[in-house]
Amino acid sequence: MLSERLVDYSLEGKPHQGLLVFDDAAKAPAPTVLVFHAWDGRGEAMNAMAHRVAGLGYNAFAVDLYGKGIVGKSTEECQALMTPLVTDRVRLRALLLETVATAAGLPEVDEGKIAAIGFCFGGLCVLDLARAGAPVTAVASFHGLFTPPGLTSTTPIGPRIIAFHGWDDPMAPPESVVAFGQEFTDAKADWQLHAYGSTMHGFMMEEANMPAMGIQYNALSAGRAWATLKGFLTETL
Repeated sequence: MLSERLVDYSLEGKPHQGLLVFDDAAKAPAPTVLVFHAWDGRGEAMNAMAHRVAGLGYNAFAVDLYGKGIVGKSTEECQALMTPLVTDRVRLRALLLETVATAAGLPEVDEGKIAAIGFCFGGLCVLDLARAGAPVTAVASFHGLFTPPGLTSTTPIGPRIIAFHGWDDPMAPPESVVAFGQEFTDAKADWQLHAYGSTMHGFMMEEANMPAMGIQYNALSAGRAWATLKGFLTETL
């Protein structure tokens, strides 16, 4: 039976709080998937996603990069929360690596079998984990930003990489997709990319409904991506 508990931890000396979803009948540490939030923070959508991942038979840890209880409620608030991190990738990398270390230290977690998935901003985060050579086996980016951090990447990149991309995503135009492939090929990564036609940014999130901004849930593409993710996690965890 699935249980959950809040996990308090510290980043940069400030309080953060994640949500761990796990099988309370497990007798040993289990493979774990870290769930990295979009630009709004660890809200109900990411908590629900953690439960969905745990339903596949893994622990799931919905991480918090912004701070305990901090969730953006408007476009302006979300932008204000995300911008300081995406414009300081050195700081972001440090926060990401500390987050992985925090999760690896939880008693329910098998530290040798950790994967990370992320959505939008979180999609960028998990790609940065791979670039940094984080101790994870795999990363999956959903409608993530492909912009490289301008930092040295581990070569060869160890974690296996999968990216799920909406072809009509204005935040990741075709030239960035080509650059993504070239970057990770050059870094000798095991990578794959699944692109979906007639699909915008945010296609995995049922609450996404801002088509004028290129942000829209797409049930068909979301279902295809989820089915592929399940196979990817089976392969890598």
